[in-house]
Amino acid sequence: MPVFIQAMNEEQSVQRLIQKAYENLKASDADSAITALEEALKIDFENPEVVYALKCIQWWLDRIRVTEDSTLLKQSDTYARGDFILSQWDAFYSFLDRMGNSDARVYDPCHYAIKRFVFSTALQSFEDILGDGKNRHDPGLLLLVGRCYKGVGNYEEALKYLEQAVKFKREDGGALSELADVNALMEETRSAKALFREAFFMDAQKVDLRSMESEMILRLTDRVKELGYKGRELLEWIPIYGCLYGIFSVKRELKQVELGRLKQSIFALENTVRGGHEDLSLLTPRLINRYFWLIDHFENIQEDPGKIEETLLKIKIIDPAIYERYMG
Repeated sequence: MPVFIQAMNEEQSVQRLIQKAYENLKASDADSAITALEEALKIDFENPEVVYALKCIQWWLDRIRVTEDSTLLKQSDTYARGDFILSQWDAFYSFLDRMGNSDARVYDPCHYAIKRFVFSTALQSFEDILGDGKNRHDPGLLLLVGRCYKGVGNYEEALKYLEQAVKFKREDGGALSELADVNALMEETRSAKALFREAFFMDAQKVDLRSMESEMILRLTDRVKELGYKGRELLEWIPIYGCLYGIFSVKRELKQVELGRLKQSIFALENTVRGGHEDLSLLTPRLINRYFWLIDHFENIQEDPGKIEETLLKIKIIDPAIYERYMG
């Protein structure tokens, strides 16, 4: 057999085994996934995707084993086990960063299979304590269960639990962003735009971008990253450019109590920014976002144009480039 044909056949065999591993993983069968990857490794012991996938699966199995062996997590405490598993995402992302190439598109199938496996494993714990109906008014649990259903691709169930969670967490940026993401995944675009805008206004720092899955927010995030923003600063600028790019375009009228709180927030931020606070990189876009909300409110109620001009002037003083984009 010619060498190139043999190499082609081996590559096809490796790819079939990788695909088999991912399917097993999505079906919560990590042992079979590892077996398939080990078979692939015998054919091509240097295949980067096989090595990468094995490391990822083993990392999670080590963490899940902690929930089974730890004396701190009683076998009967299913909530603690599920919560512990989900709490490991940040550590996992740090692990991926250390490995390098964690953002490479070639590894997306691996990341997706891992996500399905982890959320499915955590969901099993939460379902045990939801069965009797006693915990269906626990907002923290409802949010975790909603995240799990989103993670396994069951958006209808995710929507149900996240809507219940948001009833208790109306001002929680994290909960609102999860609900927005599910709406976007279900192609409820108008609701998604309104909820994302609300989430970043309530508390941008609580939005977990790495848990977002919808193209709407992922594309916006990529565009803002291209401007040089990253980390905590990125979160504060996303709603600014979401408005400028016409993505966060669904707006609502503020209630009087909300307007009062918005004005108080603006006043406090203006004083802090004026005082040269060390977190200006976060506070400046946060203040601009609140100016945007105030302008929207004035336009909705057809307020005196002078108040709109006054607010626009404040934006121009803080950031002339944003002012030009907004006016353009």
